Amino acid sequence: MFIKSVKPGAQIATDHALNNELPGDPLILIAPPRAWPSLELAELWRYRELLMILAWRDIKVRYKQTVLGAAWAVLQPVMTMVVFSFIFGTVAKLPSEGIPYPIFTFTALLPWQLFARALNESSNSLIYNQQLVTKVYFPRLIIPIGTILSGLIDFAIALFVLGILMLFYRVPLTWNVLYLPAFIFLAILTALAVGIWLSAINVEYRDVRYTLPFLTQFWMLATPIAYSSAIIPREWLWLYSLNPMAGVVEGFRWALLGTSYFSAPYFIISPVVMAGLFAGGLAYFRKMEDVFADRL
Repeated sequence: MFIKSVKPGAQIATDHALNNELPGDPLILIAPPRAWPSLELAELWRYRELLMILAWRDIKVRYKQTVLGAAWAVLQPVMTMVVFSFIFGTVAKLPSEGIPYPIFTFTALLPWQLFARALNESSNSLIYNQQLVTKVYFPRLIIPIGTILSGLIDFAIALFVLGILMLFYRVPLTWNVLYLPAFIFLAILTALAVGIWLSAINVEYRDVRYTLPFLTQFWMLATPIAYSSAIIPREWLWLYSLNPMAGVVEGFRWALLGTSYFSAPYFIISPVVMAGLFAGGLAYFRKMEDVFADRL
């Protein structure tokens, strides 16, 4: 077998006329990927079993030899909710749109914890899986996607706890809850959009692991988790909506609690910014994909 060229991503053809090989010796040509980057869903689908294996491996590794196990998925948002409720709800007395402040904060923490964990894990995913990347070929996007999917288990557990809290505080659901899957999808896409950017950059520059905690902390303060968008002046709301997680968080509150501050800028600007981040991240990831094995 003669391999004419090897470049990930593409169509395979057989030809004997380009070189002087015998007819019985197949020549495999792997053409370059298309100039315009895409998700290549068909290829990802062919490797779906590997995606599930990696996601399940991350789940098992996370809770292996832990005392509390999956309870960690609840403790982190609950403890953050308690601190925020005391500082911002009791001491600072920030408005919560008539919703009990613990519920108001915990609802916002759900998508944020999903996003923050997915961002952290996906940004370092190529580094942590360098032995796999350098030895075999598969769509490299599977690695950051797998780390994000594993976080859905923690999210589901925390969402169940939120249901219990809403029953305790007698906060009713509205028909807006039917839109909740759309906001979950937006949170995942936002994490993937930034995660593929940082994972590709992390291969070239290892400073990402040091800047990521600062980026996450700053982003959290710029997202309406401990406070309501009601305190943002209306003339600045469009600028605030450039943060795609602001739209996701207020969308969660609107879907689960029926709050009124999920306005047009969040509905239009935040998804557009997220789509731009995703397209740019995908293009950069595809550009760097050919040198991942060499850099790692």
